[in-house]
Amino acid sequence: MGRKRMEEQWWKGELAADIHQTLRTKELKLPMYKAHSPQIGMRRYFIDLLTVLSNRCNLCPTARHLAVYLLDLFMDRYDITVKQLHIISFACLLLASKFEEKEDKVPKLEHLNNLAYVCNVNVALNKKDLLRMEMLLLENFNWNLCLPTPAHYIDYYLYVSIGENDLHNGWPITSLTKIKDFLEKYAYYFLDFSVQDHTFLHFRPSLIAAACVCASRICMQISPAWTTQLELLTCYSWEHLAQCIEMMLIYYENDIKEASNIKKQVTIQHQEQEAVGNLSHQATTQVLFQQSSYHPLTQHSAVLSQFQLPVQDLCSAYRDSLQAHRPSGLLAGTADSSLHSYAALQASLQPSAQTLPIQTPIAVQVALGTEPRHCISTAYGSSYFSGHHSYTAGCFDG
Repeated sequence: MGRKRMEEQWWKGELAADIHQTLRTKELKLPMYKAHSPQIGMRRYFIDLLTVLSNRCNLCPTARHLAVYLLDLFMDRYDITVKQLHIISFACLLLASKFEEKEDKVPKLEHLNNLAYVCNVNVALNKKDLLRMEMLLLENFNWNLCLPTPAHYIDYYLYVSIGENDLHNGWPITSLTKIKDFLEKYAYYFLDFSVQDHTFLHFRPSLIAAACVCASRICMQISPAWTTQLELLTCYSWEHLAQCIEMMLIYYENDIKEASNIKKQVTIQHQEQEAVGNLSHQATTQVLFQQSSYHPLTQHSAVLSQFQLPVQDLCSAYRDSLQAHRPSGLLAGTADSSLHSYAALQASLQPSAQTLPIQTPIAVQVALGTEPRHCISTAYGSSYFSGHHSYTAGCFDG
């Protein structure tokens, strides 16, 4: 089945219906899962391990699901130590890949040992142990590995999962291909969910695959949730699927809540980091721009007095020019008016400086005097572009 799947999409061929019927007949003879394994508490760990290994080896979903199913059935029948379970997991993966994949995609021993090291599995695999475990598994399953899993049905059901008469959010579907692509991702999402909980093993594999398609249609708000065409193809009505779909949607809602909680925690952490950063910035700003109690220039008050009056005159002229050029809409406090006030402030600076007869030393003092305008606005957290101030008045206060 796996080789044919890799060579061609069997669910689109002329023998699709016959293959599906053969799979449905074989699933009636599947061994019964009783969930009696003493190591059932470690099942999730080994399922995750097989998932990682199959992804690293680029195995198809049918190989991964078959490996998980082989491990479940073997664990259900025997009491196995943890070390042996690791070797059996690798043996199940090897058997499943040999049955479902092409020969060149079957993992090699060296590659498996490297993956075991990467996954922190304290097991050194050798050819003899793997062959012994493979023989033990084959004898346990009577050399029959044709065990249908939900992954064997999912593509056949997805092929007719969207119809031309379906509605998406109450509207006709404009792009069937795009909707099918999204639906396929949802279906495989639910398919991966089905191997995480062993309670899904009490359902038939074909029913799980059909429930994955129906749950995907529900999540994507495609109506009706279950069509007549899908019912005829799968031989399952809504009543047959209801219990399995409900379990899947519960898992889906819990997964969404968990993802939302993680997102909130990350957002809160970022906000806290920003708050701490702002507090440290404000504290640094206050320290940098606080007034000093030491005034060494007071010793030279006689020298500075000759510049004090011209500088005050310059600031007064500057303030008058702002009042004269300020537009009436500046008092509205909008973002546009604030931008205009900043432009007016910059534009009015040059004429004021040119109309006053100032000597060169005064210009040096003006440059020093205008710098605190930036310092004050930083210290108090205000901005030239905020809509709260029509003009910057801090540097003109006596």
